Amino acid sequence: MICSRCHHFAAAPGGTLCTRCAGEPPAPMPTYTGTPYTGVPNAAAPGARLRSPVVLGRAAAVALGLVIAADLFAIWADFLQLDVTGDLVDGAGGSDVVRRAHRADSLYGASGIVQGVALIGSIVVFLCWFHRVRVNAEVFDASGHSKSRGWAIGGWFTPVVNLWYPRRITLDIWDASSPWGKPASHALVNAWWTLWIMSLFADRAALTGYRRAEGAAELRDATRTMLFSDVLDMAAAVLAVLVVLRLTRMQHHKALAGPVPAAV
Repeated sequence: MICSRCHHFAAAPGGTLCTRCAGEPPAPMPTYTGTPYTGVPNAAAPGARLRSPVVLGRAAAVALGLVIAADLFAIWADFLQLDVTGDLVDGAGGSDVVRRAHRADSLYGASGIVQGVALIGSIVVFLCWFHRVRVNAEVFDASGHSKSRGWAIGGWFTPVVNLWYPRRITLDIWDASSPWGKPASHALVNAWWTLWIMSLFADRAALTGYRRAEGAAELRDATRTMLFSDVLDMAAAVLAVLVVLRLTRMQHHKALAGPVPAAV
């Protein structure tokens, strides 16, 4: 049986806690009496107080939905760009091709602006939600976090470490928010993070290709890379919505469940 408090180590024979947690006094667990959450904070996590993530979770899911819509627009623009650059590579000319090229270029530029606006908006809302669930997770389990609370925001903007810190923090939150004695699988988080990292590198490669493109063939190749990047970004956003909704639901249900049951 896994330890009912930290959810990381095996429980001692005949008990529900691991040897590490057995030597520590249990931290008080808030009770839920409505929205927002109310109750005492966890004494082992100074400044951590349980607050409802439901409204922020829904807002983050909606914001990510706008990212998905923006990616769909960008994918459509990518296909138009591929179509006209393919004709140019094949030697097609005339006023119709020129008109289509101008239209594809305009839509491609517009899609980039739409994606940028949607991304900035989603970042603000998502990080507000992410910090909320990180603090809540300390109330559930103060000892189960490998990174300090400040990294819940800073980890996304610090070069290099932003490739793995946010995932590690998410997994710590995920474990702390899982039902008592029933740790949830990490598969959804790992799938989301894998697609997100892949989309970042694909986007960088596509932008580099566009800057260096000197002809229709090179522009077509860069557009193919950008299409791949946009598809990955959309898939990552879909999984991000599932992560947000699942984690929000886990924390809400765990708060309603109250302190760890004695039978766990």
